[in-house]
Amino acid sequence: KLNISVDTIQHGVEGLTYLLTESSKLMISEIDFQDSIHVLGFSDELNELLLQLYLDNRKEIRSILSELAPKLPSYHSLEWRLDVQLASRSLRQQIKPAVTLKLHLNQNEDQTAQVLQTDPSTLLHLIQQLEQALGEMKTNHCRRIVRNMK
Repeated sequence: KLNISVDTIQHGVEGLTYLLTESSKLMISEIDFQDSIHVLGFSDELNELLLQLYLDNRKEIRSILSELAPKLPSYHSLEWRLDVQLASRSLRQQIKPAVTLKLHLNQNEDQTAQVLQTDPSTLLHLIQQLEQALGEMKTNHCRRIVRNMK
């Protein structure tokens, strides 16, 4: 009925969907949204309709996007054990330490456990990397990103 190819309509719907979901994810202001769509070269009337569509539906789009987000497991507890092999039949004097961790996780009201084993040097490296990541979260740049994600 529109005398337009199916591909053109599909690309238009996909573009509109992308525009609304990305704008809703970032919770951009009216002015930023208008600046974003002004570049597209649409008429002022169509720009106003798109702005009104965005303002009317952004909360609903954000709620749908939050429901679609994967539910990641959360930390519940941790058990650990240090094992040290002091000798074997072939080597009388050796020290071979191993750290065994049992990580209890909650996921969708179910509790699961993951058993991990590593040597102390790898564990120390992991601890340093995690501390570095926590330190990175305290920078102004990361705080701004986290604030915009909420």
